[in-house]
Amino acid sequence: MTTEATLTSTSASPTARQVWTRARGIALALVVLVAGAVAIAVIRSDARHGELDPRSADPGGSRAVAELLADRGVDTRVVTTLNEAAGAAGPDTTLLVAAPDLLTRSQQTRLHNAFADSSGRTVLVASGSASIERLAPGVTADPATSLDSTLSPDCTLPAARRAGTADTGGVRYTTTHLGADECYPSERLATLLRIPDGTGDGDTIALGAPDILLNDHLDEQGNASLALQLLGSRPHLVWYLPSLSDTSATGPDDERSFFDLLPSGWLWGTLQLFIAAALAALWRARRLGPLVPEKLPVAIRASETAEGRARLYRKTDARDRAADALRSTTRTRLAPLVGVPVTQAHTPEVLLPALSAHLHGDGQDQHTLLFGPPPSDDAALIALADRLDALEREVRRP
Repeated sequence: MTTEATLTSTSASPTARQVWTRARGIALALVVLVAGAVAIAVIRSDARHGELDPRSADPGGSRAVAELLADRGVDTRVVTTLNEAAGAAGPDTTLLVAAPDLLTRSQQTRLHNAFADSSGRTVLVASGSASIERLAPGVTADPATSLDSTLSPDCTLPAARRAGTADTGGVRYTTTHLGADECYPSERLATLLRIPDGTGDGDTIALGAPDILLNDHLDEQGNASLALQLLGSRPHLVWYLPSLSDTSATGPDDERSFFDLLPSGWLWGTLQLFIAAALAALWRARRLGPLVPEKLPVAIRASETAEGRARLYRKTDARDRAADALRSTTRTRLAPLVGVPVTQAHTPEVLLPALSAHLHGDGQDQHTLLFGPPPSDDAALIALADRLDALEREVRRP
């Protein structure tokens, strides 16, 4: 009893060394993860410099197609603001929108109004669900992208039939326009759509992927032929590179939350991680029934058991449980000494009269000591242990 009561004053809080030992594996994994993310970001930032920019000679740039168009008499002008792009729409101009999803809702509406009746051609590159329905009403982007990158034309559009297979696999589209040309299908959904406008001279082209315009893919399949035919039908090409810094034609409805700016793949990846974590937790907690006692493979010293129980009591402030354990053990040891069966050691009416016959003192004090309320604090618990120990020594005294 004295040992257990003394151990209750031992601190169960882990030391700084113990905390570091337990957490260093997680800390190392986080450091490696952050370092890897920074390295990938640096590498990709260099690789993506000037993506879809007709002035860039990088693998992701589009300078090669601009040079080929220049040889055929098509001049290319790069614009980076909505005002320039909207003002350039005309019957002799092809307007290419490199990243339509970067435009806000009001910007998409204004751009569509600018080229809707211009009798020119508009090419939307990889326009997703965030933009295609405003820039090309009647067209819907499927959430699932094409699994194949190289596809066959399978349509009557002359430009597609002359080009043959091309790397158009990406965003897939459906449309309600009866006169639309649906080309390069992937699982019956088109990755290239041509929608004629009301005048009959202009049209809008939704291109599912930018690969046919990139420097490192231009010489593959029929990419060059398809790109030149789509962009070279008119003498002027306006290459619009939208930017998040362009604030023209923005309104209060254009404010985006943090989740709106995240790519859809990140959201799906996070959901998959949560599902994996839930499955891992279910696997680790595979004991769904009651706990089953098992024999310990090794013998544990009584002092270690007492110390472990004392630490648990202290950690949960279970002074009532600790006091009950001390009193119950004392009563069990006192009963044989005063001639009371162990089975009746916890009955006050039997134990206390027999105990009073061996001692000189107030029976009420013994009742409070052996069957009283739990102590209110740690000091009272220690005092209780000392009194119980003294009572047992007095009974054992010859």
